Amino acid sequence: MLEKSLTTITNLRVRFHECDPLQIVWHGNYLKYFEEGREDFGREHGISYLDAQAEGFSTPIVKSLCEHKLPLKYSDAFRVETTFINSEAAKINFTYKIFKGENLICTGETLQVFLDENQELVLNNPPFFLDWKKKMKLL
Repeated sequence: MLEKSLTTITNLRVRFHECDPLQIVWHGNYLKYFEEGREDFGREHGISYLDAQAEGFSTPIVKSLCEHKLPLKYSDAFRVETTFINSEAAKINFTYKIFKGENLICTGETLQVFLDENQELVLNNPPFFLDWKKKMKLL
């Protein structure tokens, strides 16, 4: 595995509709926060879902992990640290850390693969992805 990585920080605030009746964030919303981080990462580093789609690929999530440490509550400000983990394999691996101030709230990971226009698994890195890695100095 290659050692280099890239990180993006996304600042968010808990909205009312993300909470249960006790005003604690419902556990499934943490995966949505991870998605916010991935989308910000794509915009910041020039590798979005739309970029993959324009090249004829989709990138479905095939694995997601989420480990809760502390709860978030209604109106809490927090940040999502989204890190791309570089690999030689044809996959997109992100890790996440959610912080409220200095308190670690949650950690997680997602794994995405490449599917071609026929929805077939692609076992080699698509050219556009290799070009992006070169541009980011990840190769």
